[in-house]
Amino acid sequence: MDLKLTADHQRFRMEVRAFLQEHLPEDLRQAARRQFHIAPEMMRRWQRILNAKGWAAPGWPVEAGGTGWSAIQRYIYDEEYCLADGPLPLQMGHGVQIIGPVLYTYGTAEQKARYLPRILRGEDFWAQGFSEPGAGSDLASLRTRAVRDGDDWVITGHKIWTSLAHHANMLFLLARTDPDVKPQKGISFFVFPIDTPGVIVRPIISIDRGHSLNETFFDEVRVPADSLIGEEGQGWSYAKFLLGHERFNIAEIARTKRRLQRLWQIAGDMPCGEGTLAQDQSFCDKITALEIELASLEQLGLRVAWEMDEGISNMQSASILKLRGTRLIQSVTELSVEAMGYAGLAFHPAQDGSQLSPPAPESAQGKMEEMLFLRAATIYGGSSETQLNILANLIYAEV
Repeated sequence: MDLKLTADHQRFRMEVRAFLQEHLPEDLRQAARRQFHIAPEMMRRWQRILNAKGWAAPGWPVEAGGTGWSAIQRYIYDEEYCLADGPLPLQMGHGVQIIGPVLYTYGTAEQKARYLPRILRGEDFWAQGFSEPGAGSDLASLRTRAVRDGDDWVITGHKIWTSLAHHANMLFLLARTDPDVKPQKGISFFVFPIDTPGVIVRPIISIDRGHSLNETFFDEVRVPADSLIGEEGQGWSYAKFLLGHERFNIAEIARTKRRLQRLWQIAGDMPCGEGTLAQDQSFCDKITALEIELASLEQLGLRVAWEMDEGISNMQSASILKLRGTRLIQSVTELSVEAMGYAGLAFHPAQDGSQLSPPAPESAQGKMEEMLFLRAATIYGGSSETQLNILANLIYAEV
């Protein structure tokens, strides 16, 4: 296994960097630097720019409308995108990164033709309906029901933490279609418009004072039979496939590298004694320790990318990436707020939806908001405790 980048990889990096320098809108860069939650209309504009270039879906195969890039190329693209201050892709909803791979892998030809082009063009904004009040990390215990009634399915239940559902026009969810079999075997996967009669979306205001989360109720929601993706009762398998993609992305290795760059900027702007915080040895030691942790995680990320290109599936690595990556995200964002000192306390929503800390330097804007929201990073996509259980079971199975 050779993790060194080739000359072709370096040329590809230069191509990506040049494209982002020319086409990533400056107002979007500024918004991504100053706030965590980005307006959907800005993200749709960016999606259209990417689609015109043919880069709307970096992880998709060519036949589905994607780039056909290797995992290493996607790794390079993510790094350049984050270093250019591109916004979080999930601010565009769960279309490209999450539901897209499920649709082109398990959907019918008609479903692919109906949904995939609209995702690429930024015309559909997708929300995810997985977690429930009593079924978060233990997703197999979900209670939302889907009952077949002629040519329709009737869905009844309650989902929570439905990210960006108030902006979405489409929803994918898991529902129990057979209560009499093993929990994992009785779950099916559905997609349908979120404005279908009987769907009620209520806001959840998170600790960062932002509105990105919701709870969603389904009161005998009637959807057509072709809302079912794949085979009935196979939703659990599709969810595991989906979460494998999600956990690789949730590690956010490239974005954490950019966060560390921003942390050095904050430290250089914050006064400390007769100099700046960046000249304080004890604080520099804290940043350096995080940089060492990131360097280790980068090597694991490159290894996983190489394995993906070789067709090797490694559940252990996916869980380790999610576990260590989200812990590192929290450590870096916590240290960024520590660097702000008292300036971080003046935290309030601005009229444009951003979260500002006026006494803090420009380099620190949005950092308190980011830190608060990302307290959830070790929970969503499978909690740290769940990842440890997965790893323990995998290791036990090998003994």
